[in-house]
Amino acid sequence: MASGYGLNGGPSRCFPFWQEVLACYVVNTNAEDESGKHKCKPALEDYYECLHHKKEAAKISALQAAYRRREAETPRDQAPSAGQIRSLGLLDRKDEEVDIKAAAVLPKYEANLQK
Repeated sequence: MASGYGLNGGPSRCFPFWQEVLACYVVNTNAEDESGKHKCKPALEDYYECLHHKKEAAKISALQAAYRRREAETPRDQAPSAGQIRSLGLLDRKDEEVDIKAAAVLPKYEANLQK
């Protein structure tokens, strides 16, 4: 926030970076000579990055673009179908293969069939 206070009343998230910038200016410049400002450029860049997240956003978009390129290049011939993903391969198998034991108390479908 522009006031220097954060949302919860404490210092803002970028206040420590601003303190570094001011400390650098105090040490490297004076009223007559401001030629030391170039020494404070890294601290000022850190402060701007904290405020606007430009470098972070560029890095994230580059990572996302690389990920999407990689996904587009990868062949999907052996990819599982939507049904296989939903059932995890358990619905198409027999109970013996999945190792599911039927409950002894619950009625089974076969018990309801007319003989």
